[in-house]
Amino acid sequence: MKNKIKVVGAILENYKGEILCALRNKDSIFGNLWEFPGGKIEKNETPQQSLKREILEELNIKIGSSDSFMKVEKEYDDFIIELECFKCEILNDLDIISMVHDKVIWLKRENLLSLNWIPTDISIVEKLSKENVYKK
Repeated sequence: MKNKIKVVGAILENYKGEILCALRNKDSIFGNLWEFPGGKIEKNETPQQSLKREILEELNIKIGSSDSFMKVEKEYDDFIIELECFKCEILNDLDIISMVHDKVIWLKRENLLSLNWIPTDISIVEKLSKENVYKK
């Protein structure tokens, strides 16, 4: 039986309506592919707690409220990824310090599909790119 890995991802949007996209480290699994920042849910964490911790650790961004946007389950050769993506409110200035990604960029919704995404994230990107601009 394959190991199921539960992960969370953050859809972070700036005041220009651009979405933060993160390029995975070239030496990691899914290296050189784009993703929504986030990570594994640790024992005794809720998805929201995990997301707050991961985004602060990875990007130096504090997030507040988060609304579930979409859940995806994708089977790979050796494991299954269960991803829940959340739209998140950014609480601090956008002084991003990427600790684990090779690159982060802000991209308009209509351009999201121009990147080479991790397969787990593709259906989320497709839904997000068709959506009206997120209003705060």
